[in-house]
Amino acid sequence: MAADLYGELQLETAHPATRRWRDYLPGGLVTAIAALAAAWLADHYAVPIVLMGLLIGLALSFLSQDRRTHAGLDLMSQTALRVGIVLVGARITALQLSELGPRPFALLLLIMLAVIVTTVVSARWFHQDRHAALLAGGATAICGASAALALYSLVGDKRVDQARFTLTLVGITVASALAMTLYPVLAAQFGLSDTQAGFLIGASIHDVAQAIGGGFSFSQQAGEVATIVKLTRVALLAPMLMLVGLWLGRSGVTATAKARIPLRLPWFILGFLALAAFNSLMPLPGPLRDGAATMAHALLLLAIVATAMKARLHLLLDQGWRSFAPIITATVTSFALSLAAALSL
Repeated sequence: MAADLYGELQLETAHPATRRWRDYLPGGLVTAIAALAAAWLADHYAVPIVLMGLLIGLALSFLSQDRRTHAGLDLMSQTALRVGIVLVGARITALQLSELGPRPFALLLLIMLAVIVTTVVSARWFHQDRHAALLAGGATAICGASAALALYSLVGDKRVDQARFTLTLVGITVASALAMTLYPVLAAQFGLSDTQAGFLIGASIHDVAQAIGGGFSFSQQAGEVATIVKLTRVALLAPMLMLVGLWLGRSGVTATAKARIPLRLPWFILGFLALAAFNSLMPLPGPLRDGAATMAHALLLLAIVATAMKARLHLLLDQGWRSFAPIITATVTSFALSLAAALSL
């Protein structure tokens, strides 16, 4: 087997065909309870829900040692994730891309590509694995934890282990929370206009909710611009995953293996593109669109909690400070390039 191109190999080496629905209950129920606890804490104490999900999942990671939880954790960390990515397409339309305009759109593309390339190239300076750097760069460039989860479904745990991936999620979430607080203040200090500030915040903050919140904390107009810019980044998730999938399919295998591996798109990327295209041609009703967005948030939260629960804490603690270097590099590069682009608008 040449590579786990679409992350099909996860916690268990085999998935019995005789698995019954009862087998998914232990892991699924524990994940759902942990996710509800994370949502409650986030709502009552104004903390990022992703961070709460990660911390609670890590605290319950000992449960993954019980084989009865494996089927449910696999279901939540794989299937729930992929369905959630498909549903993200419900809030994407071609109109959003056209509203951004050609020049800001071109700048945004350059920023995203530069962040990913810079992070992957700089990984060797810190003696870090390029696949882990790809996760950090892609998550920073696109849409935070959601992009990290989507990329991980391509990279697979054969290239990046659960502990390292969980550490990346923690770093991305903390960086995004700090950026939401800091970037609007920096935009004001630099004397940026509402449009410039909105572009800076929307182009550089990782998480969707935090990018939009940071924009509206600056001004109403900045919030609207940040929303368009950020959703444009989300719309570019599928094309970026396609490029990553092609790169992974062509790297690290022999020429003979390359000829045998079909470079097909995963079904969840096709579903994302199909739903976004349908929403562009026939806009979904508001309640249906809002319901899909809520369901996508819930499924992605379940995937984050399950991924954290599957992490081995002793391996996580073995990671040194250098493990955060790709996240820091990606975050600083994203902010610097976004600021330069905003000043040119």
